Amino acid sequence: MPRPEPIPRLKGAEDRVDESGKAAKLAMWQEERDDLYGMFSRCPRVVDSMEQFLGGEVYHYHSKMSLKQPNVGGAWEWHQDYGYWYTNGILFPYMASCYIALDPATKENGCLQVLKGSHHIGRINHEAGDQFEIDPERLEAAKKRFELVYCEMDSGDALFFHGNLLHRSDMNRSEHPRWTLICCYNAARNDPYKEHHHPRYSHLEKCPDSKIRGIGRTQSDSAGT
Repeated sequence: MPRPEPIPRLKGAEDRVDESGKAAKLAMWQEERDDLYGMFSRCPRVVDSMEQFLGGEVYHYHSKMSLKQPNVGGAWEWHQDYGYWYTNGILFPYMASCYIALDPATKENGCLQVLKGSHHIGRINHEAGDQFEIDPERLEAAKKRFELVYCEMDSGDALFFHGNLLHRSDMNRSEHPRWTLICCYNAARNDPYKEHHHPRYSHLEKCPDSKIRGIGRTQSDSAGT
C-alpha cells in the first residue's frame, strides 16, 4: 500500500533547526487516535513487543512523525529521548520507542544512526537549544567506546530502542522523501509524579491488524477518487 498523503494533523508539522540551520520537521500527538497513523501505536505486535521489552504493561506516551523532504530535510543531532522526557516528572527510564519506516531509509536520505549499547550509560545531561543537544564532552567519550550503526530500513521495517539510546540522523540529501513514524511508550509502573502536556498513565486499548488494514484500504480508496 502506498504511503498515505499527509493528513491535516501532519500538515501542521513544526520545524526543529539543526546545527547547520536546516529544519527537520516533526508532527506530534499524545492522544490515541483512530486514523491510520494513530492505529499503529495500538497494534498488538507493537504493544506486546514493547511490553516484553520494558517488562510489563505500557501506555501510549505520544507518537510523532519525522518528515524529511527531498534535499532539504534537516538533521537530528545526537540525543537520548529520556534526556527530553526526564524533566516531565518521570523518575525511571522505563521508556522506549518503536521506529517505523514509511519510506525506505538510507544513508543518503538521512537514516537513523545509533551508538550500539549506549543506553547502558544512563541519562546524560542535555543542553538548551532548538533540539536540546547532548553534553558534547560525554558524547565524544561515548563515540570512542560504542559502535556507530546506520539503521538502513525498508518500508514497513520497525526498530525498538530504549529511551537512553544515543541516536541521530543526517539531513536528506536524496530526491526522495523520508518519513518515519515513531510510537513512544512509558511503563505503567512509571507513571509521572506531576502533570505535564504528555499524558499520565491510562489503559491502552489494543486494536487488531484487521482494523488497521481496513482503515488503510479506506484511506487509499479515498485518495484514488
